[in-house]
Amino acid sequence: MKKIIFRKLLLDCVIFFLITLMGISAIIWVFQAVNFLDIIIEDGRNYNVYIWYTLLNLPKIVSKVLPFCIFFSFSYIFIKYEMNNELIIFWNHGIEKINVINFFIIFSLLVLFFQMMLLTIVVPKSQEIARSQLRSSDVDYFEGLIKPKKFNDTVKGLTVYAEDKNDKEEFINIYIKKISTGKFQITFAKKGVFENKGNRKVLVLYDGENLTSNAGKITRFNFSKSDFGLENMATHLIVHRKLQEQSTRSLIDCIENIYFKKREKILNCDSSNPRNVYKELFKRLITPFYIPLLILIAAMNCFISKENINYLKYRFSLFVFGLSAIIISESSLGYIQKSFTKNIFLISFPMLLVLLLYLIIIYKFKFKEFRLQT
Repeated sequence: MKKIIFRKLLLDCVIFFLITLMGISAIIWVFQAVNFLDIIIEDGRNYNVYIWYTLLNLPKIVSKVLPFCIFFSFSYIFIKYEMNNELIIFWNHGIEKINVINFFIIFSLLVLFFQMMLLTIVVPKSQEIARSQLRSSDVDYFEGLIKPKKFNDTVKGLTVYAEDKNDKEEFINIYIKKISTGKFQITFAKKGVFENKGNRKVLVLYDGENLTSNAGKITRFNFSKSDFGLENMATHLIVHRKLQEQSTRSLIDCIENIYFKKREKILNCDSSNPRNVYKELFKRLITPFYIPLLILIAAMNCFISKENINYLKYRFSLFVFGLSAIIISESSLGYIQKSFTKNIFLISFPMLLVLLLYLIIIYKFKFKEFRLQT
């Protein structure tokens, strides 16, 4: 019977947690997806790149909102059980409150493991794939690059301007400046229109003039019709891999490289300033240890009955305590130092908090039992 009761409580917590996690993640993802529309509108990427890029950012969103969702969901279910007098079933079947705490601490280790796998493997890999999608994709939606009365320099080495656009989708008075190593090309045209020629998109210019400078030699000619090819263009995109996209193994190798004076070449590994590497490892390996603390705080809602005069004050205190733990877990990244030894306290802080809170709970129950015996 006790197993059935625990299973029911855990199932309610997990179901509500998953609903909350998916709901909040979906809302944030939609807002980010709207912001990522610039990839198409401003950067000229196609819709496949946009869809993949937005989807691959979903694991990062999930990992960010998970701590709050776990705390909110478990707190809500415990409060709901208390308000509906369902926790009385536990106490009537001889289940002690410390048993409930121990049960959820064990479960919290599973959530901790899931969050750690998410942060150390899934999120860096998804971010790397998302960025590689942008690196390897072509700028093939050039209609969005030319906007009337607006200079556009999204494409590297290319500036485009059109004075107006008529009802026939023709651009009026186009100015194009193309710069490459040691030379530049300036093109004026009275009219321009996009046309498909074979498998590529071409900007066809009419009644214009072209000015080219190559190694100090300037050439100039007029044309009645000219094709301006737009393939193989690169945008102002960051092409190098960011620290957040690197595998956890490579970050650990970087730390070993610094401390053991190895001469291996590792991307983004700055031996003179390893603080950013420490911050990234802290985020992936240490912040998940706040999960047991949050679940422990949420489970403490079963300690006091709703009939108690201080019940609302107690609930509010736990809510503030949980939010403070979430804020500390995020803000502690800013206190990471260059030296590993100076970071030991921050690394051990979440484990110390869990241990301290658990010992306080144990002491409270032991003290209560002692008072009952005397």
